Amino acid sequence: MNKILVTGGAGFIGSNFVSYALERWREAEVVVLDKLTYAGNLANLDAVKYDPRFTFIRGDVADEGTVRRAVEGCDAVINFAAETHVDRSILFPREFVFTDVVGTFTLLEVARDVGVERFVQVSTDEVYGSIEEGAFDELAALNPSSPYSASKAGGDFLALAYAKSFELPLMVARSTNNYGPYQYPEKLIPLIITNALEDRPLPLYGDGRQVRDWLYVLDNCEALALLLERGEAGAVYNVGGDCELENVDVTRRILKVLGKPEELITYVKDRPAHDRRYALSCERIKALGWRPATPFDAGLEATVRWYVENEGWWRPLRDAAFEDYYRRQYGGR
Repeated sequence: MNKILVTGGAGFIGSNFVSYALERWREAEVVVLDKLTYAGNLANLDAVKYDPRFTFIRGDVADEGTVRRAVEGCDAVINFAAETHVDRSILFPREFVFTDVVGTFTLLEVARDVGVERFVQVSTDEVYGSIEEGAFDELAALNPSSPYSASKAGGDFLALAYAKSFELPLMVARSTNNYGPYQYPEKLIPLIITNALEDRPLPLYGDGRQVRDWLYVLDNCEALALLLERGEAGAVYNVGGDCELENVDVTRRILKVLGKPEELITYVKDRPAHDRRYALSCERIKALGWRPATPFDAGLEATVRWYVENEGWWRPLRDAAFEDYYRRQYGGR
């Protein structure tokens, strides 16, 4: 890699990938394009902001002029830019369609026009929907349940169509639930950690027995980097952690690490169309030599420790997220 554009690079996975990329490709330049919505945070990039190989551009991935300026000179693009929270997508679906579909289209058009050499579209296991038994492989039909997963599926279809119609050298990566440092506090693991640190109730939807496959964020970064280097153009790659756990089990493990009582767990009304279980078959990317390297308990302990030690990072975000969420849902009440 000579010069890589990372869209959404001030978000959770994107910012972790930026640091990882600058370390992996010691001669490469990395350009970040990020709109800095509520989930984008320049503080996530503090570790690299003085690196002469790093450039930040603030802008919308759906704005063609900004995208052209960001792509200039880049030989590779990885698209993390997305609205990602299911609850928010149910309340505010328009924003998800605009960023996840129109934004992806704009980026694909520019990448095709300038002739980028490698493109990774970062997606999610949620596009497949729920599965009772077994696991989805990359040929499984998509069956999204929320505006979030539907918008990501739309972006996937566009990306794969550009690979076929225009021979854009593109791969789609569908990852399972990531966790680790810098994850926005509305997601399950950081929400449980930060609430537990203050002895607040820990809300779990329904019976809390929804099953997710957990993947440490740096393991995912390694997989995505491998796809930029050696992924097959036009292919989809599932990226999973080989770690299926019920949400209530994850919560109990966090409480054990923090030494907090299980009485903090509070079961709340389930959200609409809540998928029961996600599971992926990941043989295609494993054939490239990748495996998840971080055991869940080790990754969880490191994640909990990071949030304990970085209250100054998460507290303003958590308070702002709650204020924004309730303002928009209840009209300022």
